Amino acid sequence: MTAIPTTMLAIDPDAPGGPEVLVPVGRPVPSPGAGEVLIRVAAAGVNRPDVVQRMGAYPPPPGAPSILGLELSGTVVATGAGADEALLGRKVCALIGGGAYAEYAVAPAGTCLPVPEVVTMIEAAAIPETLFTVWTNLFERAFAVEGDTVLVHGGTSGIGTMAIALANIFGLEIIVTAGSDEKVAAARKLGADHAINYRTEDFVERVREITDGKGVAAVLDMVGGDYVPRNLKCLGEDGRHVSIAVQGGASATIPIFDIMRRRLTLTGSTLRPRDTGFKSLVAEELQRIVWPHVEAGRLRPVIDRTYPLAEAAAAHRRMEAGDHVGKIVLTMG
Repeated sequence: MTAIPTTMLAIDPDAPGGPEVLVPVGRPVPSPGAGEVLIRVAAAGVNRPDVVQRMGAYPPPPGAPSILGLELSGTVVATGAGADEALLGRKVCALIGGGAYAEYAVAPAGTCLPVPEVVTMIEAAAIPETLFTVWTNLFERAFAVEGDTVLVHGGTSGIGTMAIALANIFGLEIIVTAGSDEKVAAARKLGADHAINYRTEDFVERVREITDGKGVAAVLDMVGGDYVPRNLKCLGEDGRHVSIAVQGGASATIPIFDIMRRRLTLTGSTLRPRDTGFKSLVAEELQRIVWPHVEAGRLRPVIDRTYPLAEAAAAHRRMEAGDHVGKIVLTMG
Protein backbone atom coordinates (compact mmCIF):
# COMPACT_ATOMS: atom_id res chain seq x y z
CA MET A 1 0.00 0.00 0.00
CA THR A 2 1.25 3.50 -0.82
CA ALA A 3 1.65 5.99 2.03
CA ILE A 4 -1.44 8.01 2.86
CA PRO A 5 -0.83 11.77 2.64
CA THR A 6 -2.02 14.16 5.35
CA THR A 7 -3.74 16.61 3.00
CA MET A 8 -5.91 16.24 -0.08
CA LEU A 9 -7.88 18.24 -2.64
CA ALA A 10 -11.62 18.47 -2.03
CA ILE A 11 -14.69 20.48 -3.04
CA ASP A 12 -15.75 22.12 0.20
CA PRO A 13 -17.27 25.58 -0.42
CA ASP A 14 -16.97 28.16 2.38
CA ALA A 15 -20.39 29.60 1.54
CA PRO A 16 -23.41 28.60 -0.55
CA GLY A 17 -23.74 29.92 -4.07
CA GLY A 18 -23.75 29.08 -7.77
CA PRO A 19 -21.55 26.46 -9.45
CA GLU A 20 -18.61 28.88 -9.32
CA VAL A 21 -18.13 28.14 -5.58
CA LEU A 22 -17.03 24.60 -6.46
CA VAL A 23 -13.25 25.00 -6.51
CA PRO A 24 -10.74 22.45 -5.19
CA VAL A 25 -9.22 23.38 -1.83
CA GLY A 26 -6.75 21.68 0.51
CA ARG A 27 -8.27 19.71 3.37
CA PRO A 28 -6.92 17.18 5.90
CA VAL A 29 -7.28 13.54 4.86
CA PRO A 30 -9.99 12.13 7.18
CA SER A 31 -9.34 9.23 9.55
CA PRO A 32 -11.71 6.25 9.60
CA GLY A 33 -13.61 5.82 12.85
CA ALA A 34 -14.99 2.60 14.33
CA GLY A 35 -16.55 0.44 11.64
CA GLU A 36 -15.33 2.74 8.86
CA VAL A 37 -12.81 2.52 6.04
CA LEU A 38 -10.70 5.18 4.31
CA ILE A 39 -11.04 5.10 0.53
CA ARG A 40 -8.68 6.60 -2.04
CA VAL A 41 -11.38 7.95 -4.35
CA ALA A 42 -11.31 7.10 -8.05
CA ALA A 43 -14.62 8.73 -9.01
CA ALA A 44 -17.66 10.35 -7.39
CA GLY A 45 -21.24 10.51 -8.63
CA VAL A 46 -22.97 13.89 -8.95
CA ASN A 47 -26.53 13.97 -7.64
CA ARG A 48 -29.36 16.50 -7.33
CA PRO A 49 -28.93 16.74 -3.50
CA ASP A 50 -25.34 17.95 -4.12
CA VAL A 51 -26.74 20.88 -6.12
CA VAL A 52 -29.30 21.72 -3.41
CA GLN A 53 -26.58 21.51 -0.72
CA ARG A 54 -24.29 23.80 -2.74
CA MET A 55 -27.15 26.34 -2.90
CA GLY A 56 -27.46 26.24 0.91
CA ALA A 57 -30.87 24.54 1.00
CA TYR A 58 -29.81 21.03 2.10
CA PRO A 59 -27.35 21.06 5.02
CA PRO A 60 -25.45 17.81 5.64
CA PRO A 61 -26.87 15.66 8.45
CA PRO A 62 -25.16 15.83 11.88
CA GLY A 63 -21.69 14.29 11.77
CA ALA A 64 -21.42 14.31 7.97
CA PRO A 65 -18.55 16.26 6.38
CA SER A 66 -19.31 19.57 4.63
CA ILE A 67 -17.43 18.29 1.56
CA LEU A 68 -19.99 17.51 -1.16
CA GLY A 69 -20.74 14.07 -2.59
CA LEU A 70 -22.88 11.09 -1.57
CA GLU A 71 -21.37 8.21 -3.56
CA LEU A 72 -17.96 7.11 -4.75
CA SER A 73 -15.75 4.36 -6.01
CA GLY A 74 -12.15 3.74 -5.02
CA THR A 75 -9.67 1.57 -3.16
CA VAL A 76 -9.72 0.91 0.59
CA VAL A 77 -6.41 2.16 2.02
CA ALA A 78 -7.07 2.05 5.80
CA THR A 79 -9.59 0.54 8.21
CA GLY A 80 -10.96 1.85 11.50
CA ALA A 81 -11.49 -0.21 14.65
CA GLY A 82 -13.85 -3.12 14.06
CA ALA A 83 -13.86 -2.80 10.25
CA ASP A 84 -12.89 -5.95 8.36
CA GLU A 85 -9.17 -5.68 7.52
CA ALA A 86 -9.77 -7.97 4.55
CA LEU A 87 -11.21 -4.88 2.83
CA LEU A 88 -7.71 -3.34 2.60
CA GLY A 89 -6.70 -2.98 -1.03
CA ARG A 90 -10.19 -3.87 -2.28
CA LYS A 91 -11.97 -1.85 -4.96
CA VAL A 92 -15.33 -0.78 -3.61
CA CYS A 93 -18.20 1.61 -4.25
CA ALA A 94 -20.11 3.12 -1.36
CA LEU A 95 -23.01 5.30 -0.30
CA ILE A 96 -21.84 7.94 2.18
CA GLY A 97 -23.35 10.90 4.05
CA GLY A 98 -20.97 13.36 2.37
CA GLY A 99 -17.32 13.78 1.43
CA ALA A 100 -17.11 12.04 -1.98
CA TYR A 101 -15.87 15.08 -3.94
CA ALA A 102 -12.34 14.56 -2.62
CA GLU A 103 -9.19 12.52 -3.17
CA TYR A 104 -9.89 10.54 0.03
CA ALA A 105 -13.16 9.85 1.85
CA VAL A 106 -14.43 7.82 4.79
CA ALA A 107 -17.25 5.30 4.34
CA PRO A 108 -19.04 2.93 6.72
CA ALA A 109 -17.71 -0.55 5.94
CA GLY A 110 -21.30 -1.79 5.86
CA THR A 111 -22.30 0.41 2.91
CA CYS A 112 -19.35 -0.68 0.74
CA LEU A 113 -20.04 -3.00 -2.19
CA PRO A 114 -17.31 -4.77 -4.19
CA VAL A 115 -16.57 -3.49 -7.70
CA PRO A 116 -16.74 -6.43 -10.14
CA GLU A 117 -14.21 -6.69 -12.96
CA VAL A 118 -16.90 -6.04 -15.61
CA VAL A 119 -17.62 -2.60 -14.10
CA THR A 120 -15.34 0.43 -14.52
CA MET A 121 -14.60 2.67 -11.54
CA ILE A 122 -16.56 5.45 -13.24
CA GLU A 123 -19.60 3.17 -13.58
CA ALA A 124 -19.18 1.93 -10.00
CA ALA A 125 -19.26 5.50 -8.66
CA ALA A 126 -22.58 6.06 -10.46
CA ILE A 127 -24.39 3.10 -8.88
CA PRO A 128 -24.89 3.47 -5.09
CA GLU A 129 -27.07 6.57 -4.65
CA THR A 130 -29.63 5.73 -7.33
CA LEU A 131 -29.60 1.99 -6.63
CA PHE A 132 -30.19 2.42 -2.89
CA THR A 133 -32.90 5.03 -3.62
CA VAL A 134 -34.81 3.08 -6.27
CA TRP A 135 -34.52 -0.21 -4.42
CA THR A 136 -35.73 1.09 -1.06
CA ASN A 137 -38.55 3.17 -2.55
CA LEU A 138 -39.85 1.33 -5.61
CA PHE A 139 -39.30 -2.24 -4.44
CA GLU A 140 -39.56 -1.93 -0.65
CA ARG A 141 -41.87 1.02 0.08
CA ALA A 142 -43.99 0.60 -3.08
CA PHE A 143 -43.81 -3.24 -2.97
CA ALA A 144 -43.33 -3.45 -6.76
CA VAL A 145 -43.23 -7.08 -7.87
CA GLU A 146 -42.91 -8.94 -11.16
CA GLY A 147 -45.83 -8.20 -13.44
CA ASP A 148 -46.62 -4.77 -11.93
CA THR A 149 -46.87 -1.66 -14.10
CA VAL A 150 -45.18 1.38 -12.54
CA LEU A 151 -44.89 5.08 -13.40
CA VAL A 152 -41.56 6.84 -12.79
CA HIS A 153 -41.08 10.56 -13.42
CA GLY A 154 -37.77 11.91 -14.68
CA GLY A 155 -37.14 8.91 -16.90
CA THR A 156 -33.72 10.03 -18.14
CA SER A 157 -32.38 11.17 -14.76
CA GLY A 158 -30.00 9.02 -12.73
CA ILE A 159 -33.00 7.75 -10.74
CA GLY A 160 -35.09 7.19 -13.87
CA THR A 161 -32.41 5.30 -15.80
CA MET A 162 -31.71 3.08 -12.75
CA ALA A 163 -35.46 2.43 -12.37
CA ILE A 164 -35.65 1.38 -16.03
CA ALA A 165 -32.70 -0.99 -15.62
CA LEU A 166 -34.13 -2.61 -12.46
CA ALA A 167 -37.62 -2.84 -13.99
CA ASN A 168 -36.17 -4.73 -16.95
CA ILE A 169 -34.31 -7.16 -14.67
CA PHE A 170 -37.16 -7.78 -12.21
CA GLY A 171 -40.07 -8.02 -14.63
CA LEU A 172 -41.88 -4.69 -14.16
CA GLU A 173 -43.62 -2.86 -16.98
CA ILE A 174 -42.32 0.71 -16.68
CA ILE A 175 -43.84 3.96 -17.91
CA VAL A 176 -41.63 7.06 -17.62
CA THR A 177 -42.05 10.76 -18.28
CA ALA A 178 -39.43 13.02 -19.86
CA GLY A 179 -39.28 16.62 -21.04
CA SER A 180 -38.46 16.30 -24.75
CA ASP A 181 -38.96 13.95 -27.68
CA GLU A 182 -35.21 13.25 -27.64
CA LYS A 183 -35.37 12.18 -24.00
CA VAL A 184 -38.46 10.08 -24.70
CA ALA A 185 -36.51 8.30 -27.46
CA ALA A 186 -33.51 7.86 -25.11
CA ALA A 187 -35.72 6.35 -22.40
CA ARG A 188 -37.28 3.92 -24.88
CA LYS A 189 -33.82 2.94 -26.13
CA LEU A 190 -32.75 2.24 -22.52
CA GLY A 191 -35.66 -0.16 -22.06
CA ALA A 192 -38.66 1.87 -20.89
CA ASP A 193 -41.84 0.14 -22.09
CA HIS A 194 -43.55 3.50 -22.54
CA ALA A 195 -42.23 7.08 -22.41
CA ILE A 196 -44.40 10.20 -22.27
CA ASN A 197 -43.33 13.74 -23.18
CA TYR A 198 -44.94 15.60 -20.29
CA ARG A 199 -44.57 18.94 -22.12
CA THR A 200 -46.74 17.89 -25.07
CA GLU A 201 -48.93 15.13 -23.61
CA ASP A 202 -51.14 14.76 -20.52
CA PHE A 203 -49.41 11.94 -18.65
CA VAL A 204 -52.61 11.12 -16.70
CA GLU A 205 -54.52 10.53 -19.94
CA ARG A 206 -51.63 8.58 -21.51
CA VAL A 207 -51.29 6.30 -18.45
CA ARG A 208 -55.02 5.62 -18.62
CA GLU A 209 -54.66 4.63 -22.30
CA ILE A 210 -51.56 2.51 -21.75
CA THR A 211 -53.13 0.58 -18.86
CA ASP A 212 -56.60 0.26 -20.46
CA GLY A 213 -58.02 2.31 -17.61
CA LYS A 214 -56.67 0.02 -14.86
CA GLY A 215 -53.94 2.40 -13.68
CA VAL A 216 -50.48 1.56 -12.36
CA ALA A 217 -49.51 -0.35 -9.21
CA ALA A 218 -47.02 2.32 -8.10
CA VAL A 219 -45.74 5.82 -8.83
CA LEU A 220 -42.21 6.98 -7.97
CA ASP A 221 -42.32 10.77 -7.83
CA MET A 222 -39.63 13.40 -7.34
CA VAL A 223 -41.73 16.38 -8.42
CA GLY A 224 -44.31 16.82 -5.65
CA GLY A 225 -46.60 19.84 -5.76
CA ASP A 226 -49.48 19.56 -8.22
CA TYR A 227 -48.07 16.30 -9.61
CA VAL A 228 -49.28 14.43 -6.52
CA PRO A 229 -53.06 14.62 -7.22
CA ARG A 230 -52.35 13.88 -10.89
CA ASN A 231 -50.24 10.87 -9.90
CA LEU A 232 -53.08 9.59 -7.72
CA LYS A 233 -55.33 9.56 -10.81
CA CYS A 234 -52.74 7.29 -12.47
CA LEU A 235 -52.90 4.68 -9.67
CA GLY A 236 -55.05 1.59 -9.85
CA GLU A 237 -56.91 0.24 -6.83
CA ASP A 238 -54.59 -0.44 -3.88
CA GLY A 239 -51.91 1.62 -5.66
CA ARG A 240 -48.85 3.03 -3.88
CA HIS A 241 -47.46 6.56 -4.30
CA VAL A 242 -43.87 7.15 -3.14
CA SER A 243 -42.40 10.66 -2.92
CA ILE A 244 -38.60 10.99 -2.95
CA ALA A 245 -38.15 14.70 -3.73
CA VAL A 246 -40.18 17.90 -4.05
CA GLN A 247 -38.60 19.68 -7.01
CA GLY A 248 -42.00 21.09 -8.03
CA GLY A 249 -43.30 22.01 -4.58
CA ALA A 250 -43.41 20.73 -1.01
CA SER A 251 -47.21 20.88 -0.56
CA ALA A 252 -50.10 19.23 -2.35
CA THR A 253 -53.90 19.14 -2.13
CA ILE A 254 -55.13 15.56 -2.24
CA PRO A 255 -58.61 13.96 -2.57
CA ILE A 256 -58.88 12.10 0.73
CA PHE A 257 -62.15 10.33 -0.02
CA ASP A 258 -60.75 9.03 -3.30
CA ILE A 259 -57.73 7.67 -1.40
CA MET A 260 -60.11 5.89 0.98
CA ARG A 261 -62.39 4.58 -1.76
CA ARG A 262 -59.55 3.12 -3.84
CA ARG A 263 -57.38 2.12 -0.83
CA LEU A 264 -54.37 4.10 -2.01
CA THR A 265 -51.15 4.42 -0.01
CA LEU A 266 -49.10 7.62 0.11
CA THR A 267 -45.59 7.29 1.47
CA GLY A 268 -42.11 8.65 0.90
CA SER A 269 -38.60 8.75 2.27
CA THR A 270 -35.29 10.58 2.34
CA LEU A 271 -32.26 8.31 2.28
CA ARG A 272 -29.42 10.58 3.38
CA PRO A 273 -30.44 11.05 7.06
CA ARG A 274 -31.06 7.31 7.62
CA ASP A 275 -28.60 5.69 10.01
CA THR A 276 -25.67 3.51 9.03
CA GLY A 277 -27.41 0.40 10.35
CA PHE A 278 -30.30 0.84 7.92
CA LYS A 279 -28.03 1.59 4.96
CA SER A 280 -25.86 -1.42 5.81
CA LEU A 281 -28.92 -3.68 5.81
CA VAL A 282 -29.90 -2.31 2.40
CA ALA A 283 -26.34 -2.89 1.11
CA GLU A 284 -26.51 -6.49 2.35
CA GLU A 285 -29.82 -7.02 0.55
CA LEU A 286 -28.51 -5.42 -2.65
CA GLN A 287 -25.39 -7.58 -2.56
CA ARG A 288 -27.57 -10.67 -2.29
CA ILE A 289 -30.35 -9.82 -4.77
CA VAL A 290 -29.06 -7.19 -7.21
CA TRP A 291 -25.26 -7.57 -7.23
CA PRO A 292 -25.27 -10.87 -9.19
CA HIS A 293 -26.80 -8.85 -12.07
CA VAL A 294 -24.06 -6.22 -11.72
CA GLU A 295 -21.39 -8.94 -11.74
CA ALA A 296 -22.93 -10.50 -14.85
CA GLY A 297 -22.91 -7.15 -16.67
CA ARG A 298 -26.73 -7.03 -16.83
CA LEU A 299 -27.03 -3.94 -14.63
CA ARG A 300 -24.92 -0.97 -15.67
CA PRO A 301 -25.52 2.68 -14.89
CA VAL A 302 -26.01 5.05 -17.80
CA ILE A 303 -23.10 7.52 -17.86
CA ASP A 304 -23.91 10.91 -19.34
CA ARG A 305 -20.56 12.66 -18.96
CA THR A 306 -17.45 12.72 -16.77
CA TYR A 307 -15.51 15.73 -15.50
CA PRO A 308 -12.25 15.99 -13.55
CA LEU A 309 -12.66 17.14 -9.93
CA ALA A 310 -11.36 20.62 -10.84
CA GLU A 311 -14.34 21.01 -13.22
CA ALA A 312 -17.03 20.24 -10.62
CA ALA A 313 -18.65 23.59 -11.46
CA ALA A 314 -19.17 22.48 -15.07
CA ALA A 315 -20.65 19.19 -13.83
CA HIS A 316 -23.18 21.08 -11.71
CA ARG A 317 -24.03 23.42 -14.59
CA ARG A 318 -24.80 20.43 -16.78
CA MET A 319 -27.04 18.90 -14.11
CA GLU A 320 -28.90 22.18 -13.59
CA ALA A 321 -29.39 22.63 -17.36
CA GLY A 322 -31.28 19.33 -17.35
CA ASP A 323 -29.83 18.08 -20.65
CA HIS A 324 -28.16 15.01 -19.19
CA VAL A 325 -29.28 11.43 -19.76
CA GLY A 326 -28.08 9.22 -16.89
CA LYS A 327 -25.31 10.01 -14.43
CA ILE A 328 -22.69 12.76 -14.30
CA VAL A 329 -19.45 11.63 -12.66
CA LEU A 330 -16.34 13.38 -11.30
CA THR A 331 -12.97 11.66 -11.70
CA MET A 332 -9.97 12.11 -9.42
CA GLY A 333 -7.12 10.87 -11.60
